[in-house]
Parts: sequence; structure tokens; C-alpha cells
Amino acid sequence: MTRRFPFMPRSTAGIAALISCGAIGTSALLQPLAAPPASAQNTPSLLEFRWDDNSGYRKLYFVQSSQRQRERAEYMFMLRPKDRKTAILKLSISVPKHFNARIRPKNLSLCKMKLGGMLSRSRCEEVIPAVIEVNEDQTAIEVFPDTPIPTGDTYAVVMNVFNPTKSGMFQFNALAQAPGDVPVSGYLGSWSVDID
Repeated sequence: MTRRFPFMPRSTAGIAALISCGAIGTSALLQPLAAPPASAQNTPSLLEFRWDDNSGYRKLYFVQSSQRQRERAEYMFMLRPKDRKTAILKLSISVPKHFNARIRPKNLSLCKMKLGGMLSRSRCEEVIPAVIEVNEDQTAIEVFPDTPIPTGDTYAVVMNVFNPTKSGMFQFNALAQAPGDVPVSGYLGSWSVDID
């Protein structure tokens, strides 16, 4: 003898109705929560779109700790061994005019880097003694290392700033002067930074 509870329906249609009511009630409780926005972007994007992509453009690797507007961020503008053929006597970084963040020389450093991977982050192994200057209109960073930067390791200019108030894509260009008799700077590549 099967025992029936008072709330159980006697027909299969009634059971199906009870199940569907339970599913509706449960689905209302189990609505997916909205994912919080990403607070840090530790690697550049895999896909990058440029309006006027030409053969003269070279993409350089960088690390950006935050992409949010007005949030404190650390930028590591990397120069890997494959990015340069000679030692660097002077490094110049052009800053876009519309990158309206206050860049102070005391918040900049030149570092010998340990590149990260899937399980570790890129980090500064050794701060390299250098004189770093920022021009008055905040459109150029000049780095004068005490000794020329050799070609064998990865080096980076590390910058700590508050992100700009406006979103957009900002292209920083790297120019390097090699040791020699003729003081001419050559283009090394560009870092394209996004602010959301």
C-alpha cells in the first residue's frame, strides 16, 4: 500500500505541474550574479586593432596593474632582448598629450626584470641607477642610466601613477640612443595602453 501525503497530487499532470512550479521558484532564487568588473589587467590583450597599421609599427610588451579611470596603477614598459640590437645609452618614451595623468620622476624607476608566466608575475629584480626626467608638458620621459643598458636581459621603466580621467587607447613610443660617436635615437617600438 502506497502512502500518500496530502500535498502530493494523484495524477502525472499534477506531478509535472508541481515540478514546474518548483523549477520556477528555484530558478528565481538561482539567478546568476553579475560578475564584478575586472580590477586589473596584468597582460596586454591578445588582439589589438589599429587604424593605420604599417610595417614601421612594433608592438612592445608591457604590464598594467589597473585599467580603470582615476585608479592607482603600476605600468611596466618592458624592453626584452629581442626588442633591441644594441646597448642603450639613453631611452626616451613619448607620452600621448591626452594621457592626462600626473607623471612624477620620483614615481619612475629603471629595473632589471624577471618576466612572469602562467604561474608567476613579472617583477623587478634589481633597480638600475639612472637619472629620469619628465618634461614640463608631460609628453616625454627621458631615462639616462649610469651605465648603458646591455642587450642580454629584460629591462623596464616602471611607472606608478593614477590613471587618466578619460578612457581610451594611449600609445607610448620608445626611442633609444646607442653608444657611439653619432647621438641619434632610433625607434624601438610602442606600448598601446587601454583605459576603460
